[in-house]
Amino acid sequence: MLEYITTLVILGSIFALFSLGLNLQWGFAGLVNFGHVAFMTIGAYTTILLSLRGVPWYFAFLIASALAGCLGLAIGSTTLRLREDYLAIVTIGVSEMVRLVVNNEEWLTRGTRGVYGYERPLFGLVPPTSYPFLFAAILLVVLGLVYWRLEWLVRSPWGRVLKAIREDEEVVKALGKNVFWYKLQAFVIGGAIAGMAGSFFAWQLTTVYPDSFIPLITFQAWTIVTIGGAGSNLGVLIGAAIFQIYNVLPRFLPAQIRADGGKFEAIQLMLIGLTLILLMLWRPQGILGNKDELTLNR
Repeated sequence: MLEYITTLVILGSIFALFSLGLNLQWGFAGLVNFGHVAFMTIGAYTTILLSLRGVPWYFAFLIASALAGCLGLAIGSTTLRLREDYLAIVTIGVSEMVRLVVNNEEWLTRGTRGVYGYERPLFGLVPPTSYPFLFAAILLVVLGLVYWRLEWLVRSPWGRVLKAIREDEEVVKALGKNVFWYKLQAFVIGGAIAGMAGSFFAWQLTTVYPDSFIPLITFQAWTIVTIGGAGSNLGVLIGAAIFQIYNVLPRFLPAQIRADGGKFEAIQLMLIGLTLILLMLWRPQGILGNKDELTLNR
């Protein structure tokens, strides 16, 4: 049971980290990104491929985050001047392009065969049975640091400008601020954070395939941000915890349902959908969101 709970904590923390990046982009800057999983893909594959070439895991982690940020820079510099709907379409396209590249470029990513046998953080420092607890501790430290710095950023003048851009960027332009530059910074930082999540995701999986990064992962992050409340970093953590509760349900369902994976997945999706419907009816801003800051109301 303790190992199972640790696994849930690890997965919840990874998706919380992943969703914090999306929350910075959408919740604070109002940027609709439907291809967020592309940053996770870059982070995961960069980390493991560098590790296989002898790069220490901590350097691989930092390089992966930087490359994910560079992808955000490449996307943002060419698309952030588009309207929100066009930006959403472009980010979906980029996400699928990244997935197809890692699926087909076998010389680099081993394609559908998957990548395995890479170094994990501090593996061997403790017995294998105790390693999940050490890994969870490392992940929670990184999540805590990212949360702390994000809270500092969004409460700073820089964060207040981001919120103003989300509300009405024309007013911000009239005040002499470079709206494009602020959006680009938010997009790059959010992408770098998602790249960090990709590193931990790869370490947790121990074997990575292109199908590990399907578009559904992006919309799981959107679900987490929507439940917790856009524009609230603490809300994202709560949303990630609630989302992981659905992964606990198999232990409490009848044996015949647990044995039928397809049936359970359908029930799981129905429960998530019901949660979102109830939220949209009673609290559309999410658990900790501010209704006045709900970006989709604009």
